[in-house]
Amino acid sequence: RQAMAEVFAHSLDAPAAIVAALAVDQASVAVPILEHSPLLLDSDLVDMVATGNAETQSAIARRFDLPPSVCAALAEVGCASSVLELIENRAAQLADFSLVRVAERFGHLAAIRESLLTMDELPAAIRLTLAQKLSDTLTQFVTARDWLNPDRARRVAGEAMERSTVNIAAQTRGEDMTALIGHLRSIGQLNAGLILRALLSGNIELFEESLVELSGLPRNRVAAIVHDRGGASLNALLAKAGLPESTYRAFRAALDASHEIGFVGTVAGATRLRRRMVERVLTQCETAETVSEPLLILLRRFAMESAREEARLFCDELAADDFIGTLNAHVAEEAGGHDAYQADDAMNAYDADDAYETSEGYEIYDAEDTYDATAVDPQYRDSVETTRYIDDYAADEYTACDVYAVTNSDPLKHDDVQAEDYSQRDVVSEQTYVDAAMDRYDGYDRYDRDYDYDRRIAA
Repeated sequence: RQAMAEVFAHSLDAPAAIVAALAVDQASVAVPILEHSPLLLDSDLVDMVATGNAETQSAIARRFDLPPSVCAALAEVGCASSVLELIENRAAQLADFSLVRVAERFGHLAAIRESLLTMDELPAAIRLTLAQKLSDTLTQFVTARDWLNPDRARRVAGEAMERSTVNIAAQTRGEDMTALIGHLRSIGQLNAGLILRALLSGNIELFEESLVELSGLPRNRVAAIVHDRGGASLNALLAKAGLPESTYRAFRAALDASHEIGFVGTVAGATRLRRRMVERVLTQCETAETVSEPLLILLRRFAMESAREEARLFCDELAADDFIGTLNAHVAEEAGGHDAYQADDAMNAYDADDAYETSEGYEIYDAEDTYDATAVDPQYRDSVETTRYIDDYAADEYTACDVYAVTNSDPLKHDDVQAEDYSQRDVVSEQTYVDAAMDRYDGYDRYDRDYDYDRRIAA
């Protein structure tokens, strides 16, 4: 049966009844059919997801071009391993509601959480759900170890979630922002504290979208009220949104400070509290009589957090400057050593070239002297014409070889390999000349021949 399953798995002409029977067989037989067979219908796959085990569900999750209905079935009832296979299958047609269900069921598992976060264009609401799952997991961990008491752990986790929410919202635009605001409202996190944090962080878009969601007014109307510095309709808008009356003064002071200081234009700047704004709002609220004590506590906590964040950023900048300075010094040291090495290498090459040219000139001059002395020797007066012809030929050829070697072994034009090649050519040319000349002088006396050619070869 397993052999049949492996053969029929990729076939369009396989008997449908046999394929259907093999698909519900034991896992070792059914896996090839479930993973590859083009004869299985979507409804059959959905039923097999509901009745199958982890191995068969994973095989279905690995299918190419998996339709949304089967993906939804896996997201709803699939085991963790099959859901991980589904997320890593980039050809699967995963709908957003299936991703939401996966995040709700398995967001606490690190492998699935990381795989989801690597997906392109993951909705902001799902990223927030994953952050919430991680926060819950860490809260349970520290309370189980008795590192923090449950109340403090929940408070720390809540503050971290608020920062994460503002961070995610700073990277979100358009319809995704609207969906994120709706998700925050559905889980009860769209409250005055989060909206005030967004405004004190300079994230005016999150502030406006929150008021649009809570008040039900058109977006352009809300934007006009928010940017109307002298208008008295802001309190009415906040009341329409259902925010506590004790927070009105804080929102008014934060908006005034935002208009004076300026809104944040970067994603990184809109993710953290702005210390000047927080301190100005806190100062105005401390002198007011209508501000409640919980709001003052919240603002003081914001002030402490912004001061810590500013100190941390300052330390990070100092560390970065120190690292860059050390790196630049190291690069300069390396560059200086490299330049010195290149200068020494160039000087050595220049000296070697001068020495080579000088020695070549001396050798040519010495060869000419040897020729003159030999030409007037009485022993060769009877063969002056022959000797002169051969000597002229030898001098011309050897001089040409020397000029060729000097010119083409210049280190400024050629590398060491080429210079060595030219030197080898000189040796070959010299040996060729010696062999030819020895053949031509074969009829002369051995002593005279050796005397003449030993001196010429030495030159």
